[in-house]
Amino acid sequence: MANSAHIEGTPNPNVSIDCVVFGFDNEKLKVLLIEQKNKGSINAQFALPGDLVLEDEDLYQSATRILKELTDLEGIYLKQFKTFGDPNRVRDVKDQEWLRTFREDPEARVITVAYYSLVKMEDYIPQAASLAGKVIWQNVDEVPQLAFDHNQIVNEALDRLREEFEYKNVGYELLPKKFTLSMLQKLHEIILGIELDKRNFRKKIKKSDVLIPLEEKQSGVDHKPAQLFRYKSSTR
Repeated sequence: MANSAHIEGTPNPNVSIDCVVFGFDNEKLKVLLIEQKNKGSINAQFALPGDLVLEDEDLYQSATRILKELTDLEGIYLKQFKTFGDPNRVRDVKDQEWLRTFREDPEARVITVAYYSLVKMEDYIPQAASLAGKVIWQNVDEVPQLAFDHNQIVNEALDRLREEFEYKNVGYELLPKKFTLSMLQKLHEIILGIELDKRNFRKKIKKSDVLIPLEEKQSGVDHKPAQLFRYKSSTR
């Protein structure tokens, strides 16, 4: 749960949505965070984009609405991956201070449904909106202390990403439309947390038959341009 956006309809005080949006800038895996707008002496905290569910919308509708209202991002496929229901997940002193200012019932127990998504950062430019004072792409290995239980949610979303990365070709959702094998290897190493042998990695990728080699090479680089590829499963 994060900021309460300006919405039409009646929020359910006990159910929220939190969105973990991952992006890759060809060097680092990043996660989208918002900074809560503060009021008076309240210290702003970083958090995941999230808010309460409306009584008359389903969960996916709620997730897409909240992401749009807080970050101005839309057209992103969000996948539900877990529900978080610790009775004390919003009871920390720092969180209660914010809730007393922005919630009608700050003491209410809140169960949150978490969604995650993988996006090509080049395709999306987030903008802070509603009660999000700021929106940033943060390196996943440099995530600060977040509001509520959002650090736990980010970590579990990372675990799910690593699981799916092992048996699904989800790399195309993070890489540019055209990429080099070095960029693909870098992405694998960052997500899986291991260093890969260049020769073995390329042999494995070639055997998997998931890439299409292009008659193009990198441009604007200060080294020998490398050949570009795209995923067969990519429709772009």
